Amino acid sequence: MDLQNPTPDLLMAAYQQGVFPMADSRTGELMWLSPDPRAVLPLDGLRVSRSLARVIRSERFELRRDTAFERVMRECAAPRSGREETWIDERLVRAYVQLHELGLAHSVEAWRDGELVGGLYGVHVGAAFCGESMFSRPELGGTDASKVCLVHLVERLREGAFQLLDVQFLTPHLERLGCIEVPREDYLDLLEPALRRWGSWSPSS
Repeated sequence: MDLQNPTPDLLMAAYQQGVFPMADSRTGELMWLSPDPRAVLPLDGLRVSRSLARVIRSERFELRRDTAFERVMRECAAPRSGREETWIDERLVRAYVQLHELGLAHSVEAWRDGELVGGLYGVHVGAAFCGESMFSRPELGGTDASKVCLVHLVERLREGAFQLLDVQFLTPHLERLGCIEVPREDYLDLLEPALRRWGSWSPSS
């Protein structure tokens, strides 16, 4: 098994063990991580501020799912102010796009005036959704777009009887939205029962 060239089968086996890949932008090595602690967003613990609620009510963004998966990945990988390096390389783009084509990876997208201004993507494994990355394009009117996508994601996961939303690492941005850290062993205890069920990504279809 070549750990430096991920396939859909390898990715799914890794996620089922609580492991995910990141590329080292300096060495090119693909690292397989299982952080301790692990960040999760309890599906009943999402915190929506008043300002974010106003943005959602304004309907300034058109939200779509799975219409531009690869573009979302590439936007997440694109250099930003203060972050010139990325952990998403072409190997990962290729492998996750294949997962998406198999119905095992999904994107939520925010569009405004025909432009993709924000989004997120992740992997669907059992009744768990493993969030990978998110982005916003404020220069295109996409301020708060990734947050709106996350709110939509949580609503979708709740409707589809998902049990777990993994966000990997805690950031101040995610903490304000209700994400918490749990010990790795506790995360694996949450993952195990989620793997025995199947969340519906499109419960209304």
